[in-house]
Amino acid sequence: MRTTPRTRMTRRAAVGTAAMMLAVTACSSGGDSDSNGGDGDKITLTVGVFGQFGLEEAGLYEEYMELNDNIVIEQTSVQKSEDYYPALLTRLPTGSGLMDIQAIEVANIYEVTNELSQYFVDFNDYDVDTGHFLDFKLAQATNADGKVVGLGTDIGPMGICYRTDHFEAAGLPTDRDEVSALWADDWQAYIDTGKEFVESDVDAAWVDVAGGVFNAVVNTYEERFYDTSGEVVYQESEAVQTAWDLAMDAAESGITAKQKQFEAEWDRAIANGDFATVSCPAWMLGYIQDKAGDAGEGLWDFAHAPSPGNWGGAFLSVTEASEHKEEAAKLAAWLTAPEQQARFFAERGSFPSSAEAVQAPEVADATHDYFQDAPIGRLFTEAAEGIPTLVLGPRDQVIQEQIANGLLAADTQGLSSEEAWESTVNSIENALAD
Repeated sequence: MRTTPRTRMTRRAAVGTAAMMLAVTACSSGGDSDSNGGDGDKITLTVGVFGQFGLEEAGLYEEYMELNDNIVIEQTSVQKSEDYYPALLTRLPTGSGLMDIQAIEVANIYEVTNELSQYFVDFNDYDVDTGHFLDFKLAQATNADGKVVGLGTDIGPMGICYRTDHFEAAGLPTDRDEVSALWADDWQAYIDTGKEFVESDVDAAWVDVAGGVFNAVVNTYEERFYDTSGEVVYQESEAVQTAWDLAMDAAESGITAKQKQFEAEWDRAIANGDFATVSCPAWMLGYIQDKAGDAGEGLWDFAHAPSPGNWGGAFLSVTEASEHKEEAAKLAAWLTAPEQQARFFAERGSFPSSAEAVQAPEVADATHDYFQDAPIGRLFTEAAEGIPTLVLGPRDQVIQEQIANGLLAADTQGLSSEEAWESTVNSIENALAD
């Protein structure tokens, strides 16, 4: 039987302590809002995010502060969601050190919406317009009582980002339509193309890591780790079995760079061109651009994935601990409004979770200079059309992390599929019992 959220948070505290020091600052939402030379009219709103979230980089905070000269926005970012979220959990029961706005990754939104909703405000109480969001996105952040605890920033329709210079050197086509045709409707063809690629003289792996292949494939299915009744079914899941077998094929064929995603070494591998392809949800475009820098401009392009799926996407939630709930709710609503989501896509490639934003010319007609003027508006809109409605569960992130760790062990230690799976199951079951 699952423990209560409060008890489970206590048990996770040891895991999250180190990350907590990174995730929070000395000035929490309960601190002094007068942070501008003694001007008491200024209100400081704090925002906690993970990874290359992009709101600050897209200039949205700056614009909001220009429109609202009584508001100062301060962002704290943690590189990885798996560090960020445990730190958030340790803070929720006391309210100490929480930001006014906390970003929530889609893998955690079920738990936040259904088990931890008491720690977050209901956006319905602040007259927030939620009617423009995609139905499935809004439903993910709405509990059985109709409380809306999160506003969607983006979704993650997937493609394949690839290095055209590596493809050319290996004798593969570089035109994005021809590249898409290499593996149309067939993830095995994607792996087999990688086997062909590594037989060339190109000094690069085909793909970053087996776990990345797994994430891409498993998210093309509706049912992954939980079934519709809320039962844990990853051991019997067709999605998990298919994705695991393809990922192990990649590992055992030697076509991976054996990297752990979102680590500093992986970032350097992107910059150095150490692998030719990576499964690429919309938000990954901004990440690659940041890590590859000027030297990588014009070397990357974007093709369709073998089948449509969604990887990632996030929400903004306002904590009950905030001393400025109304102002924080207004900021969260503005950041996720259709106009800002369209701009967020144009600036960072993060695909809107707003149905209105998807129809905007800034989205539909968008191209990406860094990715050889790829028509990302059209490509991601096409990719989004076939996305299945994922069945989410409270410990999705935990299960996904342990599977990624198991595949990394297979990748780097040469474990067989059976050895890696047995170890992974043990790790998952231990984590779920925590």
